[in-house]
Amino acid sequence: MLAMFGARACSALWGSRTVSRVQILRTLSGMTVAQIDEEVAKLLQLKAKLGGDDGKIQFVLKTPKGTRDYNPKQMAIREKVFNTIVHCFKRHGAETIDTPVFELKETLTGKYGEDSKLIYDLKDQGGELLSLRYDLTVPFARYLAMNKITNIKRYHIAKVYRRDNPAMTRGRYREFYQCDFDIAGQYDAMIPDAECLKIVYEILSELDLGDFRIKVNDRRILDGMFAVCGVPDDKFRTICSTVDKLDKMPWEEVKKEMVNEKGLSEEAADQIGEYVSMQGGMDLAERLLQDPKMSQSKQACAGLTDVKLLFSYLQLFQITDKVVFDLSLARGLDYYTGVIYEALLTQAGVAPVVVEAQNGAPGSTEESVSVGSVAGGGRYDGLVGMFDPKGRKVPCVGVSIGIERIFSIMEQKAEACAEKIRTTEVQIMVASAQKNLLEERLRLVTELWNAGIKAEVMYKKNPKLLSQLQHCEESGIPLVAILGEQELKDGVVKLRVVSTREEVDISRGELVEEIKKRTS
Repeated sequence: MLAMFGARACSALWGSRTVSRVQILRTLSGMTVAQIDEEVAKLLQLKAKLGGDDGKIQFVLKTPKGTRDYNPKQMAIREKVFNTIVHCFKRHGAETIDTPVFELKETLTGKYGEDSKLIYDLKDQGGELLSLRYDLTVPFARYLAMNKITNIKRYHIAKVYRRDNPAMTRGRYREFYQCDFDIAGQYDAMIPDAECLKIVYEILSELDLGDFRIKVNDRRILDGMFAVCGVPDDKFRTICSTVDKLDKMPWEEVKKEMVNEKGLSEEAADQIGEYVSMQGGMDLAERLLQDPKMSQSKQACAGLTDVKLLFSYLQLFQITDKVVFDLSLARGLDYYTGVIYEALLTQAGVAPVVVEAQNGAPGSTEESVSVGSVAGGGRYDGLVGMFDPKGRKVPCVGVSIGIERIFSIMEQKAEACAEKIRTTEVQIMVASAQKNLLEERLRLVTELWNAGIKAEVMYKKNPKLLSQLQHCEESGIPLVAILGEQELKDGVVKLRVVSTREEVDISRGELVEEIKKRTS
């Protein structure tokens, strides 16, 4: 092994003043091939940080794991998506707030179940233990309790942080945006919940991402199901977290985790398996209300009654074609208390098809490959009360749009169709046809800026006309205002349409209105 890897390791590292040959040989002896590769990579990274043989400090130019940069084209796509989402939120009467990017550690602790291990903790800063926010919901609940707010419909778009294993191609990052819409206040059952689902439907339809399905369930139905299936009370949350993995793992693996790792009896796991295979609509809720086991749980019956009511409102909102009542939906966060939902995209544009169960096993889902969840949310009536000194509850329901996955899909679509994306909104370029007209160009562009027109000039005293026109074609600028000595004498501007190369003389006083008319 030393013969195979010693040369590579030593040639890479002996030049370093920080590692002796004896240290390297001791490190290599008794290690596997994979361990040697890993150690070599670590030492090379250390050498790069400390500097090369010439004594100069070297830096590794990269973004941190799970993060990325966005170029102008990618930012143009993001801006379009954000505008669509914000327009929808405002259409439904929401106002916006902002909260700090970090919170007191105790604010976030105990709110996320098994996902709490993904919270980024910061070093002690002057006596306060802080953590980067994991989502926007817990800070929102803290904001309501701190400011004694009992009614608000708000949206919040900001970055959150999770120490997760990133999957960049699927839009899973450690730093990412969330777009949240929440309704806080005491209202009649299921009306705000139905509006949240309507918002998800509108956004995904407007963005034209392909076929999607919105899964709906209720935490009370899940807890009732666990109870009648024989799950001990103290295992409800941990079994719920396992059920939540059904969108990533087959039932056999989920059952194995329940039994082998979580200590659940095989009989209880099999009973859960029968229920989590069920999908439907209002009819399924009605059927489960008559189910011999589920009807024994008051909690489950309350949830099933609300799901029936929810579907009646969804029919009025005309979105039941995309919504399915799915008992496998769990959502692992601890703070949910009622209705929960999740929107998923399918690559082939075909809705999931449930195959009938055989031999008592749960039905399998045969579908086009799932792109993954792009939105999720639910009701969390107890979260604000956790922060209120007197435990006063403020009922809340909300939804979070998984913006990074949507960006990934939009970027792939743009690349696939070779769509030309404009990265600026410039309406007109002020150009000159002859030399020594810089001052005139600057006067005209100032007039346009002052009139609210998006315009630009080239930063050269005497640019060639061809260079100015080529810049317009490359940047997608639709119009050019060309100045020459004759145009200045006549008090006109030669207006050129870049796409057709049509040119027309426009009087200086009418130029602004002409630009607005042609670019509206």
